Amino acid sequence: MNSAQTNHIPQEAFDWYDEYAHGLIDRRTFIKKLGGLAALGFSMSVLTSALLPNYAVAEQVSFNDEDIKATYEEFDSPEGHGKGRGYLVVPQNNNNTNKSAKMPVVLVIHENRGLNPYIKDVARRLAKVGFIAFAPDALFTLGGYPGNDDEGRAMQKTLDRAKIQHDFVAAAYFLKAYANSNGKLGAVGFCFGGYMVNYLAAVDADLLSAGVPFYGTPASAELRKNIKSPLMIHLAELDKRVNATWPEYEQDLKANNVEYTMHMYRDANHGFHNDSTGRYDEPNAELAWQRTIEFLSKNVR
Repeated sequence: MNSAQTNHIPQEAFDWYDEYAHGLIDRRTFIKKLGGLAALGFSMSVLTSALLPNYAVAEQVSFNDEDIKATYEEFDSPEGHGKGRGYLVVPQNNNNTNKSAKMPVVLVIHENRGLNPYIKDVARRLAKVGFIAFAPDALFTLGGYPGNDDEGRAMQKTLDRAKIQHDFVAAAYFLKAYANSNGKLGAVGFCFGGYMVNYLAAVDADLLSAGVPFYGTPASAELRKNIKSPLMIHLAELDKRVNATWPEYEQDLKANNVEYTMHMYRDANHGFHNDSTGRYDEPNAELAWQRTIEFLSKNVR
């Protein structure tokens, strides 16, 4: 996705997309702003193809891969929406022939638009390297991810945020107690999912063994004192909105003696790990993922 054409698109376009994706401007305003770049020689088709996701080209691990098995599993969420559902991916390439062998488990949390194909692929990538991965869909109560991000984003905005948070807490407990779980739970999340990783670490000090938020805002200040689990925090240098929250968050982590590492990725935009959009930054994304796997392996295996 990181084509020469994409590399020459002005940074303002990525900033406008970030504002649109997070509800700060509506689609009409976003498209109008993009139209202003026509004077610079950019067609709308070039701009929208670079900024909006194309999941067909982003699959790294096929759902047919023989090393994994993917299913959908439901879980109870009495304080949330009653029931939840997620995408469960289990490694099949274990050299251990014992089907009851215990494995590390990782919760994968989507952005603010439901369980899209990119997040499913992230879950498969984790299973491919030996983790049981579970990716819940916050939109399950509305029928699930609708097939495109615009509708998914609009649907998620209609849901009660507190209930969504309870759903992911319930999903975390479900996965931690899963039959083949070794009892050590990791969590990886992106954007809204990054916030949820920070929230899970703060809402229950004993829930996570490791958390990896990608460009996510912190939990509320009154909860941060509860954080005990190690964190690996990935931030994008050009992501002004999220980065503005980091100094205060870091201060609280230090004050509470939390083991954490923050990596700031140079010249990267919010969403740089998502290989379905023009914001994808392959070198930084691969480095962040390598660090993530090493961190999870250290803390949850």
